[in-house]
Amino acid sequence: MDLSVDGRHVHVATGGRAFDPDLPAIIFIHGAGLDHTVWALPARYFAHHDAAVLAPDLPGHGASAGGPLTTVAALADWIVRLMDEATLATAALVGHSMGALVALETAARHGERIRALALMGVAPKMPVHPDLLAAAEANDHQAFELMTSWGFGPGGHFGGAKVPGAWLMGGGERLLEKVRPGVLHADLAACNAYQGAAEAAAKVACPTLLVMGSEDKMTPARAGAKLAAAIAEARQVTIPACGHMMLAEKPDESLDALRTLL
Repeated sequence: MDLSVDGRHVHVATGGRAFDPDLPAIIFIHGAGLDHTVWALPARYFAHHDAAVLAPDLPGHGASAGGPLTTVAALADWIVRLMDEATLATAALVGHSMGALVALETAARHGERIRALALMGVAPKMPVHPDLLAAAEANDHQAFELMTSWGFGPGGHFGGAKVPGAWLMGGGERLLEKVRPGVLHADLAACNAYQGAAEAAAKVACPTLLVMGSEDKMTPARAGAKLAAAIAEARQVTIPACGHMMLAEKPDESLDALRTLL
C-alpha cells in the first residue's frame, strides 16, 4: 500500500490483506535502521484476524522517500499525520525499540487518537554507546556488527532459529546493510537524545503492555519494568532467554504477548 505524508511517498505493509479503515486499526512502528519487514508475523496474523494493519517504513527507511526524521517527537507527530492520510480516527500502536519510544510519545501527545499501546524492547532512557554512534556516523559496517551482537540474546548467538539453516544474526546484519547512509545514525542519535519517556509515561491513559526480553542488553528488562511502573495499569510480559531483537529471536512468543492486548 502506498500513501503520501507531507508530500512524500510512504510505503506501508498491510499484512497481506486489503486495508479497511472501518476495522480496528493497528500501526506497527519499527526500530532504528530497520523497516516494516520485522513485523511480518504479527502484521499478517492481526490482518487475518479482523484488524486493519499498517506497518510503515518510516521516512527515509525501506521503500519510503525522503530523509529520516531526527527526533522522537517529530516521528510521533508523523504517525498521527499517517493516521490522517489513512482516515483513521484511532489506532492501537505497537513499537519496538526506537519505535516503542515513538509509540509512547505519540500516546502522550495525541492520547485521544490512541486506543492501546504495546511497547517492545524499551526503557525510560535509551543511551547509545559512543562506539556505535561513531560507527553509524561513519557509515562503518561495524555499526551493523555491534547492533546485531548486542541486540541478539542466546538464540541469536548460538543457533536458536526455528527454521533449519537460518542464521539470525546474519539476517539481522543483512537487513541493516540495506539502510541508506546517515539513516541509522539519525535514528540512534534520536534515541540517545530522547529524555521524555518518564514524562510521556505519566500521560498515557490507554491500556498498555510492555514486552521485554530477559537477556536484553540494549534495553534490560529491569529498566522496562521501571517504565511500566510509571504507566497507569500497564502490564508486563518478559520473554525468557530472549534478547532485544525479540521479533526475530522469539517470534511466536512475541506474537503471543501481543495477543494478550490486541
